[in-house]
Amino acid sequence: MPKVDKKYLILISGLLWSGVGILLIKIASKWFHLLSGNALIYAILGGILLGTAISYFGFSNLAVKNIERINLYTDKVCIWAFQKWQSYFLIIFMISLGIFMRKASVIPKFLLTPMYIGIGFALFTASFKYYIFLLKKNK
Repeated sequence: MPKVDKKYLILISGLLWSGVGILLIKIASKWFHLLSGNALIYAILGGILLGTAISYFGFSNLAVKNIERINLYTDKVCIWAFQKWQSYFLIIFMISLGIFMRKASVIPKFLLTPMYIGIGFALFTASFKYYIFLLKKNK
């Protein structure tokens, strides 16, 4: 397993959170044409409000915990250690659930759109916890 310094684990975490957040918003944007004018505005605003709440009450705290955990490492560690190994099961479940919801059309797109925007926005904004930590540490 390739081993890296803990600052790279923090950077990898931030980049992945940002990237997944952008990806989820991009997926949601593909459904914009399915929504009427007002529904589209409500979906976007609802997604941003939902994402702000998720970021503030959930993902930001999780990012801080990840940073604290990573910062406890003393030597170079496995590149996959940016998440606790138990978190990988949750990640696989969430990806599978997202694919199922998109493909099975069980949930209408006008409900999926704000959910995807919300989770994407939350991941993207919470990713800045990682970058801010790295910037402060390098000063």
